[in-house]
Amino acid sequence: MASTEVEKGTVIAKVGYPMTHLRLVLSGTVDASYPGGSFVLRKGDVLGICEICNEVHFLGYTAAEKVTYIEYPLRSLEHLGDLLREQGDMSRVFLLSLFRQITFLLGQCSNSELHCSDLYRNLVKDVGLYTSLSSQLRQKVETVRGYEECSSYLVEEAPDLWLGDYYAGLVKLYSGAMAPSLVADPSVSLGMIRKGSLDARKAYQILDGHEQYRQQMAGVYFAEDGEDLFGELSSLYYHMDHSSSDAKDLFGELTRITEQYDKVANLELPVHMERIRELNSNVKKTASGAEESEKDYNSAMPIELVNSLNEILIFAGSDWEDSESFRRNVSNLRQLKDIEAMDDETVTLRKKVTQEFYGLYSVLFIKSLKAKEIPLPVKMFLYFGYCDEELAGAENCVRLANLARTMKADGSAGVYTFYDWLLAIYQGKKNPSRDEFEVDYADYLHKQVIGGTITAEEQKALAANPMSRVGYELKNLFPMVNRMTFGRITTFCPVFCKQHVLKDLESTYVTAKAIGTAIEKIKSIDFSAYYRESLDRENAELMSKEPIHLEYLPDIILMPNVGVRGVMWQEIEGKVRNSPGRMMLSVFHMEDLQNTMIRLTGEFRWELCKRVQGARWNDVTDRSLTSEYFDYVQFYRKNHDLSNEAKEKVKNALQRAKNSYKEMFVRDYLIWVLFEGAGSPRLNKVAKNILFTYIPFRKDICDKLVTNPLYTEQIERYRFKEAQHMHRLETLSKKIINSGKQVPETLKREMLYAQGTPVK
Repeated sequence: MASTEVEKGTVIAKVGYPMTHLRLVLSGTVDASYPGGSFVLRKGDVLGICEICNEVHFLGYTAAEKVTYIEYPLRSLEHLGDLLREQGDMSRVFLLSLFRQITFLLGQCSNSELHCSDLYRNLVKDVGLYTSLSSQLRQKVETVRGYEECSSYLVEEAPDLWLGDYYAGLVKLYSGAMAPSLVADPSVSLGMIRKGSLDARKAYQILDGHEQYRQQMAGVYFAEDGEDLFGELSSLYYHMDHSSSDAKDLFGELTRITEQYDKVANLELPVHMERIRELNSNVKKTASGAEESEKDYNSAMPIELVNSLNEILIFAGSDWEDSESFRRNVSNLRQLKDIEAMDDETVTLRKKVTQEFYGLYSVLFIKSLKAKEIPLPVKMFLYFGYCDEELAGAENCVRLANLARTMKADGSAGVYTFYDWLLAIYQGKKNPSRDEFEVDYADYLHKQVIGGTITAEEQKALAANPMSRVGYELKNLFPMVNRMTFGRITTFCPVFCKQHVLKDLESTYVTAKAIGTAIEKIKSIDFSAYYRESLDRENAELMSKEPIHLEYLPDIILMPNVGVRGVMWQEIEGKVRNSPGRMMLSVFHMEDLQNTMIRLTGEFRWELCKRVQGARWNDVTDRSLTSEYFDYVQFYRKNHDLSNEAKEKVKNALQRAKNSYKEMFVRDYLIWVLFEGAGSPRLNKVAKNILFTYIPFRKDICDKLVTNPLYTEQIERYRFKEAQHMHRLETLSKKIINSGKQVPETLKREMLYAQGTPVK
């Protein structure tokens, strides 16, 4: 088959071009563009393989240098099947290129989602900055055009977390010795290509949605006529004394805005480029100051951090057998240009470092228990996963060192670093967590006894052995949750690297105060979020069997990484219903913390209800949050309370949730707290009824919403039930008073809870 040669810059296929050919690259490189970016295709890659299920290209292809390729006509998928049967060796080539491209696109979905989640928060901050500075400078405050139409970014769709690993694993599998047998059947290969093409299109749709959201946000900052937020902020800057701290801060914000939107399509107009060039000319004036700042960071590098890895390995001691291997692998990691690359060598290196990292963590934890003083680099390793000053970067080193010096082992607020959490388990204050199969430490030991692995006496000894308890946590929780909270699981490496830091460290550092603020914000809307129904056993004679509600805030465990995901790990401790749940976050959380905590609380509500209801969690004859919501989603097509438009929205929402009823509920819960609680209706009538029944708003919110016809019915129904509850409690209170005894504090608190105004 004849080859085709094109020069650098030649457009091989544009987005929207008909899908008529597949093109195998023989030499040179091609830029493949997608909404928001591009990636490089090289020798052995196939242009169009991701789009075989499409009639047109959704990726664009341009020669990055002189390119030679072979064209294969694509008349239909049946024709592709014939090609694979005729040229069996092409199956492996097509599949490998497809898997590599999908792996990249899935990784970009995570990064793009992270970027979008930050845009609205920054917009609100920038509008607030504009308003305050305008008042300060006595300038007229103009309405920011387009601001009112913007809303917080909600994750409507995201690829399944396992997909990235799945395709990365297929790349390795089809690159190995088994490849010939894997491609022996052309029909299987064609099926794999079709499935991969559908996943690639889904990733494209997600990226396209992200790009549209970015363009909407960019439109507020950069309008064609120049009447926009960037213009207003720039105007304020030119009215200020450039040597003042306020001007320097504003200049920093303007720089951040241009960097944040420099790749969005809306900024390609000349007027935008001119305004950015004008700002950049001012950047040059302050460049020397920035260089001095970087020098300050380098000079501020603590002497203790020089050759950090050596210090850490000395503390670990000579008995750790992987010491030299870890040193060598970290050195190789340090020399990589791209630590998140997906080539075989980099993937293999990341896996080696990951495996050895967990072994080292266990050794350092044991050593730290007996040490009089823990060296600073070791502290930073245990708290943040830090091991090398060059990998971390000078600026990050200084910040990590400052944080590590001030950190204390204090979980009194229910927020633990992972190291402090292990200490709590070691000291017997907390029990080890369940593993991924819902098996806790006690169950694990019991199974060992039944299987004859250990005796009953050994079971008792292990149950009380501090290091055995810690070992269970290190083995069964740490590797999995550390990876999950990191979020970008295909490129995960537990060692702290500057490439992982996508935002300012100080602004993303998760503190007990930040967690407390986020939880209080949730409780200001969903006041009953963490309450459990119980009996007052201390005042059983007075309270009889009147149920009371007790609050158990979750334990928050901060994993030593820079990540983007929160994990709701378990809703109760062991089998005790009245105990705190466990939620996991990265110690540096790159996502919006408030939204993450709302999502985790939604998951917690669902899982706790399932735990309480047991096997009948989805049986609508036993009414509960999960059973009614399950029934609503399962039979929405037959629900006469839903319009055809509402049914279509439910169908789409279920598809976005990957047909997971729990995920769909969590998304509705996000809307319930963020929008419905603010009086901005988003949910249909049926979903609203279910959530109001089991997740009522606080009294002050109900008082505001009662005049809104969309909420009147639910609030009146809720107040009727509330009045019945209060009548029963007041009757009990009078009965206790008439008997000459004091009303228990638990009853007083329950009366406040019944009115939607609980206090701790």
